[in-house]
Amino acid sequence: MEKKKQLSLNLQYFNGEQKSRLKEIEERQLELSDELDKDDADVDAIEKELRELKEEKEEYEKRQRIKDELKDIKEGKQEKRTVETFNLSVDDFEEDEEDESDVYERHGKALLEKRAVTVSSGNLVTPDHDKPSINDSFNQVSTLIDRVQSTPLDGGESYQVPFEIQHGEGNYTAEGDPYFDVTHEFGYADINKAKVTAYSEVTEEVEKLPRADYAQRVLNGVRKAVRKKATKEILVGQGGTNEFAGIFSTAADAINPATDIEVEDVDETTLDNIIYSYGGDEDVEDEAVLILSKDDVRKFAMLRDVNERKVYEVVNNGNTGTINGVQYVINSAATGTETAADGDFVMAYGPLSNYEMAVFSQLDVKRSDDFKFKEGMIAHRASVMAGGNVVAHNGFLRVKKVVPA
Repeated sequence: MEKKKQLSLNLQYFNGEQKSRLKEIEERQLELSDELDKDDADVDAIEKELRELKEEKEEYEKRQRIKDELKDIKEGKQEKRTVETFNLSVDDFEEDEEDESDVYERHGKALLEKRAVTVSSGNLVTPDHDKPSINDSFNQVSTLIDRVQSTPLDGGESYQVPFEIQHGEGNYTAEGDPYFDVTHEFGYADINKAKVTAYSEVTEEVEKLPRADYAQRVLNGVRKAVRKKATKEILVGQGGTNEFAGIFSTAADAINPATDIEVEDVDETTLDNIIYSYGGDEDVEDEAVLILSKDDVRKFAMLRDVNERKVYEVVNNGNTGTINGVQYVINSAATGTETAADGDFVMAYGPLSNYEMAVFSQLDVKRSDDFKFKEGMIAHRASVMAGGNVVAHNGFLRVKKVVPA
């Protein structure tokens, strides 16, 4: 009973408006928990809103804690700290309708305020403090996966996409003679199913104790891991059994290797050479995108002429941008020209719709508390059935590194 009074005491100082807002926050957290169970849930959006709600709630509580401390100072009270061991259950909280995640959050907050870690068999204890939020890492997933052509084919095993290679040219015909024969040549791109998976485990303490939402980060992490693998395979997948056929692969039958061009390094002619080498004899293609490494974007940006003026105007926007108005997208699967070996592909250029990714199943993200129940481990896994291939004749121009003899 004493714990109940201690945990609920701070609430009496909130005004009516603050209490109402705190109640709204908790109700919204419950709604988001229900939304997360839906198959079409936007996990990233839910995670973002939950983080914002937690930060707002923590701001209220921080203000109230400061008010309490100032009140004690004003009344001449000395600050008293005690070391307690918390072993709380749902019944230790007054609000009967709280869901499990709110209980864990309050539990973690209580431990944050008065947590003790025994470091020996004696009485020496060290307080342990946690920050309530988790800092993001750098982006590790290229946006290439979101920009290629994607076709949902739930339950399928394979997919064949026809494309035109060339059509004939007419000729003069004398009166009464047969019409001149022309032929159309077509090809087919095979897209076969590949299974991409990711798996991770965390201890139950990670989920229950810290205020920071590690468990949700792990759950989102396995989803991102699947996307990270798939977006790299769009470029370098070898096209074997259970593999994507990447743009750089010999399995990308739609691309004639004779159209590949070679570069020794990025120089003042590189971009023009790529643009005018791509496509047919009649047009200079537009709306094409250059796929390359971050190192080669840097080379384009740092290149100077004899007067030390920039050769290329590079505009950066995270994973994408423009080089002299030509769109680019960074993919770390591409090797930079500086480190590439002789014969390695370093760049690709073409409309991203010329690569098609068939999705044979939804991205499935699951969690299990049962697999390692005895060890107290929580397992998370993600999987998707998908495949991809180049689906247009010479749909991409590939740029190969050549080392001069």
